[in-house]
Amino acid sequence: MTLTGLFSLKATERPAAPSRALTGRQRRHLACQAVFLLAIGLLLWAAWQNVETNLAARKLALGFDFLGQEAGFGIPFTVIPYSETDTYFRVFLVGLANTILVSILGIILATILGFVIGIARLSPNWAVAKAALVYVETVRNLPLLLHVLIWYNVAIRSLPPARQAIGLFDSIFLSNRGIVVPSLQIGLGWGPLALVAGASTLSVIAILRHARRRRDETGQGAAVAVPVSLILAATSVVLAAWGGIGISWPALQGFSFSGGMALSPELAALVIALAIYNASFIAELVRGSIEAIGKGQREAAASLGLDRAKILKLVIIPQAMRVLVPPLTNQYLHLVKASSLATVIGYPDLVNVFVGTSLNQTGRAIEIMTMTMLVYLTLSLIITGLSNLYGHRIRIVER
Repeated sequence: MTLTGLFSLKATERPAAPSRALTGRQRRHLACQAVFLLAIGLLLWAAWQNVETNLAARKLALGFDFLGQEAGFGIPFTVIPYSETDTYFRVFLVGLANTILVSILGIILATILGFVIGIARLSPNWAVAKAALVYVETVRNLPLLLHVLIWYNVAIRSLPPARQAIGLFDSIFLSNRGIVVPSLQIGLGWGPLALVAGASTLSVIAILRHARRRRDETGQGAAVAVPVSLILAATSVVLAAWGGIGISWPALQGFSFSGGMALSPELAALVIALAIYNASFIAELVRGSIEAIGKGQREAAASLGLDRAKILKLVIIPQAMRVLVPPLTNQYLHLVKASSLATVIGYPDLVNVFVGTSLNQTGRAIEIMTMTMLVYLTLSLIITGLSNLYGHRIRIVER
């Protein structure tokens, strides 16, 4: 057979292209999906028609122009400056800042307490382990709302008045007006302060990354304590010479305190309740993550001469974090959303001052509810994104 005939034979034997016609099963699936999407669309259209009808009956119109109107009411506790002549958009920012403050403080305290209780659950000391068990089983089986009310009405409100305040280290004072703590005084403005703090932070991060890269490449650690200390000292000297930062210490004057920063009773009760309640769940997550690490890891570390504390710090917890991050993220999301219980005790969070007072005064339910939902959705996505980023960094890279 000639070469031309061979190529002709292969050309004729080439398999036919597969048919692109849909099978009966695929057509049924597409039909079901189309019907489902059509039903969803009709449902949304009916809901929108109902909204338009109700708005027309009440002579209301959709829009966010109300955000530029004067609010006309006061807010007892604010993180950012606010007055009664400010707009509803400023009210929104105040509520958002107060919600973020509660969330950050609650997450930090709940994480620290949760790790301590979780490790205590595995302590070889019988009394410590049983005390941690009693804490977990008692706290997590009570409603969070009950925790908030107990800490506000029973614990905080039962403290002595300001003149008989309980002092801790002559710098922290507890009274029925809240908790007064030392605060930072910033005199050079947020812009220069952010510039100096950012440069210092980036320098420390660069040193730590260089030390980690050297350890990964050579197996030898690099001394980071000295350069990091020098950077922090230089930053402090620059800020002090610039007159940009200082510490305001609280002191009792008459029937109140001067200096420092006063945390309202509502803020203190809400943060403590959120931290203690969520710490009980975080403790169980920590315990389960540690127990998920094989016994051979502990035995191998012990055979190298490491004591229990170093085994836990250098071997067990770094591996347990890979198991812990996903459920821990879910607990953080619960804490942020549960901060809306602040309305019960009058703490001016986003739900209280924006969904509550602002909605009652303006009647803009759709706009206010939409903005509030987007805020909580955004906060949840930020926490999830940071958690995924951290999980990506600590993942095991296979070769």
